[in-house]
Amino acid sequence: MVWRCATRMFAACAAFALLATGSCFAQSDSSAPIKVGIIGLDTSHVIAFTKSLNDPNDPQYVPGLRVVAAFKGGSPDVKSSWSRVDGFTKELQENWHIEIVPDIPTLCSKVDAVLLESVDGRPHLAQVKPVFAAHKPVFIDKPLAGSYKDAVEIARLGKEAGVPWFSASSLRFWSETTRLKNPEGIGKILTYDVLGPTIREIHEPSMFNYGVHAVEMLYQLMGLGCESVTMQTSGNEDVLIGKWKDGRLGVMRGFSSGLYAFSITVYGEKGVLHSEGKPEAYRDLLVQIVKFFQTGVPPVANSESLETLAFMEAADLSAERGGAPVLLSEIMK
Repeated sequence: MVWRCATRMFAACAAFALLATGSCFAQSDSSAPIKVGIIGLDTSHVIAFTKSLNDPNDPQYVPGLRVVAAFKGGSPDVKSSWSRVDGFTKELQENWHIEIVPDIPTLCSKVDAVLLESVDGRPHLAQVKPVFAAHKPVFIDKPLAGSYKDAVEIARLGKEAGVPWFSASSLRFWSETTRLKNPEGIGKILTYDVLGPTIREIHEPSMFNYGVHAVEMLYQLMGLGCESVTMQTSGNEDVLIGKWKDGRLGVMRGFSSGLYAFSITVYGEKGVLHSEGKPEAYRDLLVQIVKFFQTGVPPVANSESLETLAFMEAADLSAERGGAPVLLSEIMK
């Protein structure tokens, strides 16, 4: 199934609440790749994704999609955005011959699906609105939004329009995350401890910028259902402990400067296992994105994406309260 043939069918599908099932989309025998547009050219992801999707000779090549157009975007008050957006835009134009368009509605008119890549989560809500209006399925790169409140509105608008979406860090699909989710030889899984950098962006909650990677790993491993979270910070080290409704404790730790590393430790009734090596690039994530655009079925439940943002906002509230536990329900009310 391809989304090119499906646009005019979205309204009817939404009326019957066939959300994100893919069951309402027309079949096509076309072997041409799905045309994709990018929103936000202020992250290295746009170059890496375009190479992997558009160059069959690239070692990380993933067939099925082709980037054809992009909207520049950018946040003037975020250095990691304004200092890079022009360079990445130029590289897409000169090396990949990607058409740069003046606005998001124009982008949507030229593509079948959208990659929302803006490095700053705050504009995601405004940027996704015309995408939903155009009935284009969309992958929203991390963080899903600039706040839990905005994320809830994204979910509401997507449901109202009948347009499927998903959001994820590439670390969710790291081969070690997959291996350690259901490992052999250590008996019943008790809990997980994950590590990832927690570099801050002052305009967003503390974990939204880089901490989201480790949070996403933790949720991929532990699943939905965190009840409360505590956060302690000492110098450049952050430690978050989530208590799940079934009594398990999931631990996430990281450093806002210095150590830049990802790891997973899984504790079982009969032993302990650790992740090996470093995360690969983005190929495993892109495989999931291709499947999503082909089927309309998100590999990460929207409800889980919302809960990860509530988890991170609750963590900040805990830190403000001296490390006291904060119920996620306080954020999600």
